Amino acid sequence: MLHQATSDTPAALNSPALYLSPKDWTRLQAVNTCWNDDIVKNRAVVLDIYSPLAQRADKQGIALSRDLSYGPDPRQCLDVFAPSGARNRPVLVFVHGGAFTRGSKSVDGEIYDNVLYWFARQGFIGVNVEYRLAPAAQYPAGAQDVALAIEWVARNIGQYGGDPGNIVLMGHSAGGCHVASYLLDPEAGVTPHAAVKSAILVSARLKLETLAGNPNAKNVAAYCGSDPAALERHSPVNHVEHCRWPVFIAIAEYENRYLDSYGLEFAARLGMVRGQAPRLVQMLGHNHTSTVAHFNTGEEWLGRQILEFLEPTI
Repeated sequence: MLHQATSDTPAALNSPALYLSPKDWTRLQAVNTCWNDDIVKNRAVVLDIYSPLAQRADKQGIALSRDLSYGPDPRQCLDVFAPSGARNRPVLVFVHGGAFTRGSKSVDGEIYDNVLYWFARQGFIGVNVEYRLAPAAQYPAGAQDVALAIEWVARNIGQYGGDPGNIVLMGHSAGGCHVASYLLDPEAGVTPHAAVKSAILVSARLKLETLAGNPNAKNVAAYCGSDPAALERHSPVNHVEHCRWPVFIAIAEYENRYLDSYGLEFAARLGMVRGQAPRLVQMLGHNHTSTVAHFNTGEEWLGRQILEFLEPTI
């Protein structure tokens, strides 16, 4: 079922226009209209808009443990965000984006920390995962790193106040691909942990291709190669029959080209397998980066939708 904020519904009260200054709302609208012309440049503008807002957010009462190793590579590390006094709390594990070849769990000390701070404020133990990048680490390294991180969480999160048997797995962009591959791809060589109870896919790359219109085609090839048959075989959208978890899908109004369509395709295919479509929302006024950059800045529509989705499992 598609949940969409429109101008005549209460959900529209949570549009970015109400939480940004007029100047920043104008800047966001400007990059939205030309998003795919220069994703890297436009992303920098979005970070410039949202990072100061995330910096001003209340972070008191959240203990942060940085750069905990879950594997031998320097990039195989994670951060834990724990509310004061937490005991046996559900765990949200977040896997950042970056088109397979770039990105980090903490871009500037605010993004993507803001996602985990927000969920920690809601009572979760937040875990922010770094992973190896292409071309040094190619398919299925991303799914394998997610597997290692989840194993670490299941073994260690109790000492931070988390419930090792109740893990929510959330991924953005390429991180969403790694999450979906970890859960669904039979060729990834991993077995999903029984503690994973649900999945949240935000602006996720759920189909792998190197089409001319794909602004990140070279990045996809750096991770997965360019053989069309192999790309199809490794695309999460082609393995929905293996999905046994509740799934929440979020797409932006101004998305990296094709990713919104792939989110819709994933939802439709999963709906045909299950006889009921998964939860799907579209973030109006948002682009591929602001779908996560807005967390912990005052705008909470997406976060509240996710909490509502998670309520039966946590």
